[in-house]
Amino acid sequence: MRDLVSLPKANLHVHLEDAIRPETLAEIAASHGVRLPASMPITDSASFFAAHDIARNCLQTFADFYRIAVEYCADEAAQGTSYAEVSFTAAGHGERLGDMEMPLRAVLEGLGQGQADHGLQTRLLLDHSRRRPVERAWATLRLAESHADKGVVALGLSGPEAHPGDPFVAVFRAARAAGLHVVHHAGEAAGPASIRQAITTGSAERLGHGIRVLDDDELTAQVRTLGIPLEVCPNSNVLLDLAPSLAEHPLPRLLDAGLAVTVNTDIPAMTGVGLAEEYRLLQEAFGYSDSVIAGLARAGVRASFAPADLQAQLLAGIDDWERA
Repeated sequence: MRDLVSLPKANLHVHLEDAIRPETLAEIAASHGVRLPASMPITDSASFFAAHDIARNCLQTFADFYRIAVEYCADEAAQGTSYAEVSFTAAGHGERLGDMEMPLRAVLEGLGQGQADHGLQTRLLLDHSRRRPVERAWATLRLAESHADKGVVALGLSGPEAHPGDPFVAVFRAARAAGLHVVHHAGEAAGPASIRQAITTGSAERLGHGIRVLDDDELTAQVRTLGIPLEVCPNSNVLLDLAPSLAEHPLPRLLDAGLAVTVNTDIPAMTGVGLAEEYRLLQEAFGYSDSVIAGLARAGVRASFAPADLQAQLLAGIDDWERA
């Protein structure tokens, strides 16, 4: 099997708060006198959100946010990732800590240091949970606009898809008008209706997950025609019981349907699977050739919000890998 670390890759769907090294989380918690549960088993979406909230609430200082950003870059680079668009709930942390600017400023500085240390190119996507107030979504937009020149490229909805995206329509229209990209979680746990909302009134340019698109043939054709990429996160889907196993994951059917499929890690601290490992496990599960693997990597680069010259560089690297 070919070395997949050396394959240039883009990670378009990964949450910074869910990529924290377990030992780092334990050290940060201890430094603030926070006692973590002895174990936090993840078996479904409910247990994930509980563990996610525990981890995010441990982050309290500039040093905490800076550290996890630098370490994220090191861990991603070790997987051979060349480019990443990292999601971060900046306004939620800012409100919780009484300082709207500090968490975002710390993460941007940490990502900058990580790039200098490890060569990983990153952009930041500020997400907002569907279960939180619309006012916080507007605050997220204000943060994104004020830091767009420092690497913030997009806004998105995350959180339980049982909460509709309709209340946030005006926020994301304003984001697009301001020159920001828009990406929504949709079609992960919820069905086609969440995808329809995301790609119409929701202004989404990519779909976070989107695997439930196959529940509706007409919607599948629409997403294919529009060329809207899917940020597929196979091992996260299995861990959260959204797919029975990796062998039964719908990724091959998504490809067969002609959809733009990208491979991403989502919550690597929970799955224990980095981006090169995601590709390796897919290759083992489905017997994919180097050509298919290279195609998935190209889809990730093309679906990214990276500058055109960086995309061209990464695509050339993928061509070199496939020819080698």
